[in-house]
Amino acid sequence: MKRFLSATLLALMISATPASCARHAGPTTAPPAAPQPAAASSTSAPPSSAQSPAPSRIPERLTDAEFWKLIEDLSEPGGSFRSDNLLSNEVWLQNVIPDLLSVARQGRVYMGVGPEQNFTYIAALKPSIVFITDIRRGNLDLHLMYKAIFEMSADRADFVARLFSRKRPDGLTTASSVREIFQAFAEIPKDEPLFEENLQAIYDHLEKTHGFALEPEDEPGIRYVYRYFGEVGPDLTYWMSGGFGPGRGGGFRNSPTYADLMTATDESGTLRSFLASEENYNVLKTLESKNLLVPVVGNFAGPKALRAVGAWVKAHNGLVSAFYLSNVEQYLNMDGIWMDFCANASHLPIDEPVHTVISRRRSRLRRRRQPQSGHECDDG
Repeated sequence: MKRFLSATLLALMISATPASCARHAGPTTAPPAAPQPAAASSTSAPPSSAQSPAPSRIPERLTDAEFWKLIEDLSEPGGSFRSDNLLSNEVWLQNVIPDLLSVARQGRVYMGVGPEQNFTYIAALKPSIVFITDIRRGNLDLHLMYKAIFEMSADRADFVARLFSRKRPDGLTTASSVREIFQAFAEIPKDEPLFEENLQAIYDHLEKTHGFALEPEDEPGIRYVYRYFGEVGPDLTYWMSGGFGPGRGGGFRNSPTYADLMTATDESGTLRSFLASEENYNVLKTLESKNLLVPVVGNFAGPKALRAVGAWVKAHNGLVSAFYLSNVEQYLNMDGIWMDFCANASHLPIDEPVHTVISRRRSRLRRRRQPQSGHECDDG
């Protein structure tokens, strides 16, 4: 398998970040009122994470109406980013998982940003609920696409067939390895009629089966992201969209393919991607089927989204166990709004303080490639 230098450095920040950010004042904009869930039985504030936590009241599932209202209540107006981020470019993203599992408890709240790399961390942590916050409405469209595909696909081979609009090869079963699955699909050509059929099934699943009131831009947004998966297939890379698409010099930068990411391992050689096993796949399928993977539109340093997520989690006596930031901290720092993010993060109810978990490879890369300063949320 190809090995590449990750352009987007991996930072998986666990618990300690919001705790250290708590000493700083928040943005001047007043935080929004906490969304009030219908299932909440008490309006009293839950105890802090320093105390013995009250029993979690995270729902076992959200109704379709609750799920869509939660997206609307938590989200801010969308913004833009320099790329589409249809998939990760972090070939080493699994290296951090053993350290992550040693400090982050399973069954708590997971937060993240961006596309499918979250799924691999989610499969490892098996959270009770997930919030993926991204400044781009396109990321919400991407996750709605994934939601429909997870729910409509019985197993991993079905999922890959629908994701890339390829006919399922004969002989694949639930016992097939992830490498066998992607080797089999590598020989299957793109299928335009199947793409159109699958796209309509995605729309119908979201709008008719679930009854979600999609915004006017969501159907075109879903078609836009799904088109790249259908056009390129398992060879899709980070650089093939957002100005680098097919026919526009796409794919010229060294970057892992979707197949590379799914068949990669951690440093010990263990397969950990969300498609590495049926067990991993079913963690995501179950969360999606219960409406417990919630995409949110918002700026990490904005006035609403992260604080509203924190308020919802607190109202349900939940604790955030892991928060995946990718390299968003670099952009927050460049824009001079890092401390606004710190103030927002201080409103998240966190698990017991633990150290920030960063892969050893990432630490070496950052020291070698670009010295960092001003990114800390505290004074030391």
